[in-house]
Formats: sequence, structure tokens, C-alpha cells
Amino acid sequence: MIRLCALCKEEKLPSIKLKNLLNHFIIIILIFIIDRVSKVYLLNLYENGIDVDFYIFPFLNIYLAWNTGIGFGLFSTDPNIFYHFLTALIGIINLVLIILLFNLNGIRKYFISMILGGSFGNFFDRIYYFAVPDFVDLHIGNFHWFIFNIADIFITIGIICLILVEIFSKNINKKLNAKNTQ
Repeated sequence: MIRLCALCKEEKLPSIKLKNLLNHFIIIILIFIIDRVSKVYLLNLYENGIDVDFYIFPFLNIYLAWNTGIGFGLFSTDPNIFYHFLTALIGIINLVLIILLFNLNGIRKYFISMILGGSFGNFFDRIYYFAVPDFVDLHIGNFHWFIFNIADIFITIGIICLILVEIFSKNINKKLNAKNTQ
């Protein structure tokens, strides 16, 4: 009888881990879908002859631009060997992030999921269109920030949150170590 209960406890651990991974998979898929829907909507407008250049607020426009580089249009090039190398590198980084997702615990998994959801959206575009449609144009007066998309927003938030977690966790660890040495 005791042995059966011990087996039941061991079986629950993989079940909990699987459920946790399923939650992260859902986050990744939701971000991917939100990104795809926004891009497909604007691309359909463009294909129907509607100029995708909307004034939303004094600091925000929707303007369709094609990005062949990485985040925020950096390293933009024509689809050539460098473009394909960058695409392959992004694919490898995605694989590393998937491995991290399986090996990390806690809140870091949510931030990796956000990054993966956005990265998969842009990776899909790089393969399907050989460029990523960007359309969010933030500006102050005539100073325009890089044009970006929904996927870039989730990637950026995920990276910033990971950096903040690392900074704060190191500060907490330093304080705990200092307290333990006293």
C-alpha cells in the first residue's frame, strides 16, 4: 500500500511538468496568433489597394514597411547569403530558447515563452515572405523610432524582463550571501 502511494507521487511530477509546459506552449501560440492576425490584416489592406499609412495619435502611426534585417530593421539587406545566414542563426537561437524553456524554472519560463512567441512570428515571415512586415511607427515630432511589429513588442518585453530578473536575483543573492557570512 505504501509503495502504491509512492508511485502515485512520482507520477504526478511529470504530469505537473507537462501541464506547465502546455501553459507555455499556449502562451507561445497566442502571441504567434496575435502577431499573425495583425500582419495579415494589414497585408490584406495593402493587397486591396489601401495605403497602409494611418495616423493614430500624435506619436503613433501605422505604416507598412518590409524589414529584411533583425529587430527594428538592423542589418537590413536584400535576400542573399547574409539574409539566409541571419535566418539560420535566428532558427538556431529559437532552438536554444526551446531548450532553455525545458530546463528553466519559475518566471523566466514565461519571459522565454514571450520571446519565442514573437520570434516564431517573425521567423515565419522571414521564411514565407523573405522579409518581416513592420508597421508600428512611434515618433516624437519628426524623430521616428524604428518601425516594428507586435512580435517585436513581445520579444523586447521578454528580453527586458529577463534582464531585470537577472539583475534583481543577483542583488538578492548578494544580500543573502553577505547576510550568511556575518
